[in-house]
Amino acid sequence: MEEILRTTNLTKNFGGLAAVLDVNFTVQKGDLQSIIGPNGAGKSTFFKLITGELEPSKGKIFFLNSDITHLPQTAISHLGIAVAYQITNIFPMLTVFENVRVAAQSRKTTFNLWSRAISHQEFIEQTLHILEQINLLDFKEEIAANLSHGDQKRLEIGIALATRPKLLLLDEPTAGLSPTETRQTIELIKKIAQDLTIILVEHKMKVVMEVSDKITVLHYGRLLAQGTPGEIRNNEEVRRVYLGGVKAV
Repeated sequence: MEEILRTTNLTKNFGGLAAVLDVNFTVQKGDLQSIIGPNGAGKSTFFKLITGELEPSKGKIFFLNSDITHLPQTAISHLGIAVAYQITNIFPMLTVFENVRVAAQSRKTTFNLWSRAISHQEFIEQTLHILEQINLLDFKEEIAANLSHGDQKRLEIGIALATRPKLLLLDEPTAGLSPTETRQTIELIKKIAQDLTIILVEHKMKVVMEVSDKITVLHYGRLLAQGTPGEIRNNEEVRRVYLGGVKAV
């Protein structure tokens, strides 16, 4: 399979603390790879290194065989890496349609982001397609701030999809969701994973085990284990430090 992302000896120090330490990590095109670990394991820092929000203290990051280690966040985004964070980052006073349309239009730098949507049929069609994909088409004229928490999380994913990424990073997409909303989000992740490479950080082990092709376990910033859900479920060291000594279901 084709490699889409690779890190070599990736390290991030904050003073004397190594939040990420010598992590060698690879994602193949088309995979859904989850990253798990206890609080403080370095998951969020690792995400921020990939997206350019933080710069590594040591090591390299390669995206589609190009070194992106020291590129700014905007350049990395335009290369095709998108992220939907745990805390939603939407335009609360714009409509659902406008939120996604603005994101789609951001990839056409010759256009005015705030010009009338009716003048750009391409963006209208793309936006409607994404809203249908994330099951928010019926809410397209709703002000985003009025959406439920679960719908706002799906809108955030839609905004990320509108940038036409090659790699999508999802940070705790089911955090704070009800069981029904969690199931809806799982089905959405499965659907978009059919056509897109995804890296997922998620605490709910049932979600991780259901959707993942591969799982990477971080512990105190180090890579503890990598493997299929079955391999991780049966890894005694992973169970000891993360799963409380019991097998994940």
